[in-house]
Amino acid sequence: MAASDDNQKTPHITVCNLTMGYGDVILMRDLNFTVYRGDVFAVMGGSGCGKSTLMRILVGLKTPHAGSVAYESTDFWSLTDDERGLWMQRFGILYQGGALWSSMTLAENIGLVMELYTDLNRSEIRDRVHFKLSLVGLGGFGEYYPSDISGGMRKRAGLARAIALDPEVLFFDEPSAGLDPVSAKNLDDLIIEINRSLNATVIIVTHELPSIFAIANNSIFLDTKKRTATAKGDPKKMLATADDPDVIQFLTRGKGRRRSTPKLQGFTV
Repeated sequence: MAASDDNQKTPHITVCNLTMGYGDVILMRDLNFTVYRGDVFAVMGGSGCGKSTLMRILVGLKTPHAGSVAYESTDFWSLTDDERGLWMQRFGILYQGGALWSSMTLAENIGLVMELYTDLNRSEIRDRVHFKLSLVGLGGFGEYYPSDISGGMRKRAGLARAIALDPEVLFFDEPSAGLDPVSAKNLDDLIIEINRSLNATVIIVTHELPSIFAIANNSIFLDTKKRTATAKGDPKKMLATADDPDVIQFLTRGKGRRRSTPKLQGFTV
């Protein structure tokens, strides 16, 4: 993961004064945060706070009410639709349900991305599909259909498709949702491995505390009541130092922080 000293890191995504909502309903306002290159960045908050909406804005699927999103020095939402579309090819997205085409094999699901967005021939695509499936532990499953495999395997197949084009930024929408604890832990380990091997910046929308503490080195907390971000930074440090009651309640599953600070080696509260 990225180094902990922000002064030694390169800003990859910079969000300034962002306001988001639907029509006249404002979900969050005045969001300001930086995601550094190589971060595993968690977007945290309770149900209905706008976590998934924020992800949709970051990937170019929803226009913000106000504010800016910059990738490196490029103002993402000031681009034309075509220019923004080219930028979006640098992104990989794992949706909550995997979003695989049920009528296509795993190999066909992954290969379709390469057919649409690269000049690779069929042989090259076949080799790369095999490599991507092997990278997520699904070597030999290329001819299986999504209905033939377990939920955890579908998540990994979705991840293989998300990394098909070697993206600079990977987005995960509730990646552990619906998985048993062991499968969720395996997926966390895989996300870290992909983060390191591809040197990709990772954005995770989640409320799963074990995953947050295990893999994230940077984060933002969206407060439903205040409708803005009330904490940001390394979630393990946040747990030890936060003074906002809502942040503490969220990070401790409502138990509150103990008098003695817990060891910051995963979720120990």
